[in-house]
Amino acid sequence: MMIRFRDTLGPCLTPGGSVVTLGAFDGVHRGHRALLAHVRGRADALDLPAIALTFEPVPRQFFAGRRSFARLSSPGEKCRRIAEFVDGIGLLHFDATLAAMSAEDFIERVLVGRLAVRELWVGPAFRFGHARRGDIALLHAFGSRHGFTAHESAPMDDSGERISSSRIRKALAGGAFDEAADLLGRRFSMGGHVVHGLRLGRKLGYPTANLRVPWGAPPVTGICAVRVTGAGLEQWPSVASLGTRPTVGGVEPLLEAHLFDYDGDLYGHRLEVDFIAKLRDEVRFDSLDAMVEQIHRDAAEARAILAGLPASRPP
Repeated sequence: MMIRFRDTLGPCLTPGGSVVTLGAFDGVHRGHRALLAHVRGRADALDLPAIALTFEPVPRQFFAGRRSFARLSSPGEKCRRIAEFVDGIGLLHFDATLAAMSAEDFIERVLVGRLAVRELWVGPAFRFGHARRGDIALLHAFGSRHGFTAHESAPMDDSGERISSSRIRKALAGGAFDEAADLLGRRFSMGGHVVHGLRLGRKLGYPTANLRVPWGAPPVTGICAVRVTGAGLEQWPSVASLGTRPTVGGVEPLLEAHLFDYDGDLYGHRLEVDFIAKLRDEVRFDSLDAMVEQIHRDAAEARAILAGLPASRPP
């Protein structure tokens, strides 16, 4: 049974010991998956449970503000992907109290007190605790005192550069969706339940399935060629707008996907939208007629791009 917890204080959850990895794991990219797979292997070799410790919100999002930090995955998606490798997930609530906790206290309360850690694995140059003062040297020192070993995983290089969430955000922001997909090990996607909108798209001849973006700033904005999965659909060719809709006075980011040649009712259904190619940035039009003319061009371009690509979706 999967162990799940959110609190830093409480009884020991793995009194026989555990193999633990610690990190933000935003996106659960190829580098993260390599680390998680290694931890799974070490846990099996030692006949101990594998535990992943992570944070929500991720620390950088907490300090930047919810809408100021681009997330690669929702909390649910992150946990689902991590759970493929481990026996337990500590989804620690990152707030002012946890931000103020010293690295020493974190080691003793969480790693030792809650998990009786025997082996700890972290990513390259990982830092933790108040003012990011915790590092691999501190972990080694406390490991000697409490009977655990600490290890820093080797960087996972791709074309001479380390795979990182920051690098993936940069690629997505620049429209380099193929590069981001290579680093993630899959297409970047966003999911959610279809909600009611203004129905303006239907009036303009382009009905859309609308998904809110509740868990952070989107790392992608603009008009994109996408594929949609869910509600009985599999990799359905579509064109999408992700932004604040300045032409109609929008404020909050919204993902609006127009599914080509589809006329079903998707309200309330959960969809996953895979981003294939960026067409252009979001702009404010002087009139709805000008916007519709551009939508015609966007739809034609998206159809052409998607027609030339296989519709496969890795897990």
